[in-house]
Amino acid sequence: MLEVKDVSASYGKALALKKVSLRVEKGEIVSLIGANGAGKTTTLRVISGLLRPNSGDVIMDGRSIVGKEPFQIASLGLIHVPEGRGLFPEMTVIENLEMGAFLRKDRESVKRDLEFVYSLFPILKERGKQLAGTLSGGEQQMLAIAKGLMGAPRILLLDEPSLGLSPIMVDRIFDAIQQINKERGISILIAEQNAYMALSVSHRAYVIENGTTVMEGAGRELLGNEHVKKAYLGI
Repeated sequence: MLEVKDVSASYGKALALKKVSLRVEKGEIVSLIGANGAGKTTTLRVISGLLRPNSGDVIMDGRSIVGKEPFQIASLGLIHVPEGRGLFPEMTVIENLEMGAFLRKDRESVKRDLEFVYSLFPILKERGKQLAGTLSGGEQQMLAIAKGLMGAPRILLLDEPSLGLSPIMVDRIFDAIQQINKERGISILIAEQNAYMALSVSHRAYVIENGTTVMEGAGRELLGNEHVKKAYLGI
């Protein structure tokens, strides 16, 4: 469904990515692990159209999406939940969810997806009239993912979904990621510093170091890799 081919990208004169390549097949959970500053966020920003690459290509459903505006890419079914969550803090929970469905005209399907996100995160239904900015960190992360789901993604990009959360909340978020993938068949690409959690739920994974993808393998396989254990798992 999605392929990143030899992508290089910069912020000004600073080269952030150097020939990054990865792929996400239909129905897969794929993780991109690496240290802070390795290029994970930049890779997702290139994929979703927030950053134009210097070279290389991003292909979705067999067609290049490089040069398309982010809203055009979102309308194709590729939804990006950014680091920092990207919520509207002065709007209520339900208003944020409605904004997630802004590009959609299929009202009945929107209602069904709203019920799904409420089944996934029941606290959001209870907090429906509460301002998003007043939610706890874990509740805000739930809302960010739910808002992304309201865009009817076929591919969901999640940037650091565990950042700043308690261990219990991290478990809940990754359980939800697996449920989204299993029940809806949505392909998911996770950029994540918590290598253990990301690899534990992923069908496949990539390691990115200094802006370059250096390793690929099954999630469980990389959990046992000596370099990964030493560099990212503290073992």
